[in-house]
Amino acid sequence: MSAAIRAALWAMPESQLIKIMDEMDKTGGDGLAINSQIRKKVDESWKQSVEKEKQAPKSSGEFEPPEPDFKFFITTLTLQASIALGQMANPATGKTEQDSTQAKFLIDTLGMLQEKTKGNLTQEETDLLENLLYELRVAYLAKEEKQSK
Repeated sequence: MSAAIRAALWAMPESQLIKIMDEMDKTGGDGLAINSQIRKKVDESWKQSVEKEKQAPKSSGEFEPPEPDFKFFITTLTLQASIALGQMANPATGKTEQDSTQAKFLIDTLGMLQEKTKGNLTQEETDLLENLLYELRVAYLAKEEKQSK
């Protein structure tokens, strides 16, 4: 392959280059068929390694996070709000602490999520969010009322 052709190929967008390589594969041109076969082999081996990784058991000491979903997300925020309200001990310190500002922020965040996701959640997700928010708001108001006395 001449230097001019190589330079022209180098400057092409990848999508055009792949089309040219595929066309040359069909016509048996200039040894590029080998590159195309290697490219296809690499793509296939990558897919296989990812699949093996998914199926391989995790080592017992390795942290394995749960599958992310909306219910888990709002439950995590609710747990943080409960800790800030002093309803449960902080897992990091082992102590029950109260932070009304943090609790209000988390409750307001859940309220904002409720407004922004209206009509886009399953009935189960909607009910869960509504119930969690109700419980947190009642607990927050009870704490505020208790402090003001």
